[in-house]
Amino acid sequence: MPARIAEATWNGTLQEGNGSMKGGSGGLNTAYTFKSRFEEGEAITNPEELLGAAHAGCFSMALGARLGRAGFTVHHIHTKAHVHLEKGESGFAISRIDLVTEGKVDGIDAAAFAEHAEETKKTCIVSRALSAVPMTVSASLVD
Repeated sequence: MPARIAEATWNGTLQEGNGSMKGGSGGLNTAYTFKSRFEEGEAITNPEELLGAAHAGCFSMALGARLGRAGFTVHHIHTKAHVHLEKGESGFAISRIDLVTEGKVDGIDAAAFAEHAEETKKTCIVSRALSAVPMTVSASLVD
């Protein structure tokens, strides 16, 4: 399998500078700033948001695949990843990731869906890559 490539450039000082990030496929090309990472109110992305999008995408796909292999009919899985960036004694760090997932799945009850989501948290490729970060998953079925 090919390596996936992304790149970033930063210009200037930490607080006054700016940067750009792009993916090798051409599907991502975006700016970021100190304010977009560490403050509220700037409507451009940041590395933590992109990490959350990657995690939510991987988790949704993995949960859908797991449920399908188990014989359930999956209509859709929607996941939000809440990536918490906090300042601690050693500086800024991602302190935890909370996954909130909803699914429309035929033939499963809420408890089994939550169990499959919990197991997927352990096996999703991005979850495994981020295993040093504490993670929670909250799962619910929708109509």
